[in-house]
Amino acid sequence: MAGRLHDKAVIITGGATGIGWGITQCCARDGARVVLAQRPADIQLAEEKATELQAAGHGGLAIGCDITNRDQVRDMIARTVSEFGRLDVMVNNAALTGASAEVRPFLDETDEHWRKLIDVNLNGAFICTQEAAFQMVRQGGGGSIISISSVAQFAAQENATPYCAAKAGLDGLNKGAALELAAHNIRVNLVAPGDIYTEANADITEQVTSAGGTGRYFRHTPLGRRGKPSEIGAVVAFLASDEASFVTGATWLVDGGFLSY
Repeated sequence: MAGRLHDKAVIITGGATGIGWGITQCCARDGARVVLAQRPADIQLAEEKATELQAAGHGGLAIGCDITNRDQVRDMIARTVSEFGRLDVMVNNAALTGASAEVRPFLDETDEHWRKLIDVNLNGAFICTQEAAFQMVRQGGGGSIISISSVAQFAAQENATPYCAAKAGLDGLNKGAALELAAHNIRVNLVAPGDIYTEANADITEQVTSAGGTGRYFRHTPLGRRGKPSEIGAVVAFLASDEASFVTGATWLVDGGFLSY
């Protein structure tokens, strides 16, 4: 029986690691042909993961791409179309998070660090969303664009002001793009994970406190555990599918009740 993403071509930025790998696996199991787009320095890892998918009978392609570079994003989409014939779904997952976000107190924030976080976590999503939309309009038939936000979209996190600002900015990008792209049957949505266990944030509490945080502002997850990347992947696969055909401009919280109090 064909999966609900049967034969759809799906790009997942940061698709070989962390939450991205969970998304990649869920989409592949649902029948998608997936592109694992990883920064060029990590292309070997993406190739290994693509080979793993192929060995399991799935369509997988690794592409090196700096999402802040529009020419590289265009090349990534062109290669996807050359390989799979079209682009049906863009998942903007790549971001600086956990240790790579280099958290620091607000009064120690620098212009350079601020711009770096905004460039990757917000501008990269804008570039990928716009270029994916250009391709989807050219080929016709609509499409789905999904960005991975965070509970930081709604609630401040200590020592992470630029990260929070970027994730809040995704909300405006999501709603504006959803409004204007609806005429082309392109749906645009966000998924906002809560505390998800990945290698990058395995010791997030220690990261924050060692950077000078007080630790007073950590919330507890009512479900009593950290989430899994596959639990984000399951929601993304739904939003990518025709089952979500009347869903656009929305943010889906997947946080175990993190923001319920």
